[in-house]
Amino acid sequence: MDAGADEPTTAGDLTETDRRLEATILELLGRRAAASTICPSDAARAIGGDEWRDLMEPARRAARRLVAAEEVDITQGGEVVDPSTARGPIRIRRRR
Repeated sequence: MDAGADEPTTAGDLTETDRRLEATILELLGRRAAASTICPSDAARAIGGDEWRDLMEPARRAARRLVAAEEVDITQGGEVVDPSTARGPIRIRRRR
């Protein structure tokens, strides 16, 4: 999958891939226990196939949008972190 193949048509628009990543994050979380987490790579792999690595940053951005929408939290070491400053591996969980 070419992560840049569906560029937004105007500034601020979400691409089809952006929308799919958000939906996939929520779907994957919905299949797990309430306290479970996923990695952004889980969503990237689900829609990206062999090219999932190209979707890692878009998946992290999708998670940040879902935090802003108050649907999920981003955690590191089991603690909720500010997604704008989180560096390194993150986990995503449903908002409690």
